Amino acid sequence: MTTAAPIPDLPPTPPALLDRLHERLEARAVGDAAPDVHYRTVDSPVGRLLVAATEAGVARVAFEREGEEAVLQSLADRIGPRILRTPKRLDDAARWFDAYFAGAHDPFGLPLDTRLARGFRLEVLDRLRQVPYGERVSYAALAARTSSPKAVRAVGTACATNPLPLVIPCHRVTRSDGSVGAYLGGPETKVRLLALETTGALPS
Repeated sequence: MTTAAPIPDLPPTPPALLDRLHERLEARAVGDAAPDVHYRTVDSPVGRLLVAATEAGVARVAFEREGEEAVLQSLADRIGPRILRTPKRLDDAARWFDAYFAGAHDPFGLPLDTRLARGFRLEVLDRLRQVPYGERVSYAALAARTSSPKAVRAVGTACATNPLPLVIPCHRVTRSDGSVGAYLGGPETKVRLLALETTGALPS
């Protein structure tokens, strides 16, 4: 019986080569070859953010606490399975967050894809986009601006499931008693964002 020769260990691929190969893949991922979802991560004062987009625009902003794998799996299930990390293609989104955390009230318009919110939740997101920088609105007051003015709890759910936090400012919605309430990024993050918009500085 002949014993097969052991397969030699291959040397690790140089990181620079992997980067070049990924850049080539990213450059070719257009048109019919475009993925369903592009994504990258962005370092921010409130932790690492995952930013995902379709060809139509930014569709998801996720906080680190949500878990990158879980978020990407959700995007694969809800939008499409072809997902590609494309940092350069989302440079504008990264610049938007840099400007926001530097104190810009309305950095610049980002194209958005709001397909992850439907029906009344999408209506709530539209109303949220009208809440000015530095202002707060209660859940009840926001509900009053919708087609279902008594649906305060549904407004809270829409805020809690907002797929585009920060860009669509659900952090500006607080309880009627002035307390901050829940937030996808954690209540402490919500407090810091409100302080940034009120004082111009992000507390540590």
